[in-house]
Formats: sequence, structure tokens, C-alpha cells
Amino acid sequence: MYNLLIKELRLGVHPFFYLMPFLTGALMLIPGWLYFLVILYFCFLTIPNMFAGYKTQNDLIFSSMLPVTKKDIVKARIYVIVLLELLHLVVAMIYGAISVRFFPELVYYFFKPTFGFWGLCFVMIAIFNLIFISMYYKTAYKYGAATFASIAGAMLFATGAEWLSIENAAIYEFFKGAGSDQLANHLFVFMAGIVIFALFTIIAYYIAIKRFQKVEAQ
Repeated sequence: MYNLLIKELRLGVHPFFYLMPFLTGALMLIPGWLYFLVILYFCFLTIPNMFAGYKTQNDLIFSSMLPVTKKDIVKARIYVIVLLELLHLVVAMIYGAISVRFFPELVYYFFKPTFGFWGLCFVMIAIFNLIFISMYYKTAYKYGAATFASIAGAMLFATGAEWLSIENAAIYEFFKGAGSDQLANHLFVFMAGIVIFALFTIIAYYIAIKRFQKVEAQ
């Protein structure tokens, strides 16, 4: 399992994708921007290009020739996806904290980068994982439909959250007004987001294993 994970990290992921979080995360420094997009760039750019690379390299056939189980192949791939997602989130959170320091009096129209907002980002990525991973492993080869559907799901959540935060006075106040300084409440949303992220990813993992067992490398 360890060697399979190293194979994924060294051969499956282009080094540029380890740099990507630091480039897209810097967008958090734009005052009052639509910060959901910072995390969505992982879905827009990293995932499609990574899985295009797997397809081009015939990674399914190569992995099937290794003395490993299909369960381990799925597990290693999901570990890498989650690692990159967490890297994007952590780097963006650091940039977000810097942004708040730079612009302490800014009035936000879109979400302010609070712990509550990052909790929502975890939920958004959880939705992405559940759709993408479970759909992709129907074939473990074709990634286009899975990418489109998972991005659509994540964007629908982000759009709905932004719309509610603008239209609903209570939600606006919690995330952008005086309530944005209520650390305990925002930490609760943050932790709830992490739990949902873990739960949805685990569900996707088990669905992927069940589907991948039926896939034959060609």
C-alpha cells in the first residue's frame, strides 16, 4: 500500500499540481472576492488534468499488473485526491487569514473567509467527492461525465449558499455581519463541515470499491 501511494504521488500527480494551491490560494488576497472559486479551481483544473494524465498513461492497465488489490488501488487514489484537497484548503485558509488582517474594515457582499465559510467549503468538496469518485469508478477510465456532474453539484451548492447569504438577513449577519466574530459558532460549522467531508468521502470510497471490482482492465 505504501509503495502504491508513493507511485501515485510521484508518477500520477504532476509536480505543478503541488504548486497550484499556492497560486490559486493567493486569490484570497483579492478583497471581497467570490472565495468559493478559490477552492473550485481544484475541481476545474487539477482533477480533470490529473485524470486525463491517468488515461493517457494507461494507468488502469499498469496498476492492474501490480501485485496489489483493487481495494488498495482505489484507496491510494482517494488518499491522493484528499491530500490535494486539504492542501488547497489549508493554503487558502492561510491566505484568507492574511486577507482579513489586511482589510479589517471591509464590508463583504460575498462570504467573508471565516471558519464558518471554510466549513461550507468542506461540504462543497464533500459533494464533489461523492459524485466524482463514485461515478468515475464505474469504468475507472472515463472521467468526463464524472467531472462535469461533480463540478455541477459543487457549483450548485456554492451558488445556493451565496444566494442564501445575500437574501437571508440572519445568514448574512452570521457570516458577514456582527456574527462573523462569534468564533465558537463558526468553529461548530467548521467542524460539522469536516465531519460531512469525511463521511461523504468514505461513502464514495465504498461505492468506488464495489464498482471497481466489476471493472476489467482492457
